[in-house]
Amino acid sequence: MEHECKKCLLYESAEGDILKDIKEKIAKLPEGDRVSSDEYEKRLGFCKDCDNLISGVCMKCGCYVEFRAAFKKQKCPDVKGRKW
Repeated sequence: MEHECKKCLLYESAEGDILKDIKEKIAKLPEGDRVSSDEYEKRLGFCKDCDNLISGVCMKCGCYVEFRAAFKKQKCPDVKGRKW
């Protein structure tokens, strides 16, 4: 039985197929719609420290944070404690 990592991002858990799909979709985004690699890692760092992260999913909006964090126009969905 695999353990569920409540504070993990997908790349740290056993969700390889989902992460692969997300990375492929991010790669297909127009460059102008994506944040830089540095900004992406910064956003993921905030998500990783957030109490709303469970197994790579934001419990505020239900998205995979590794996908949402790639978009320039997206914001942290926690309107009261927005980190990015």
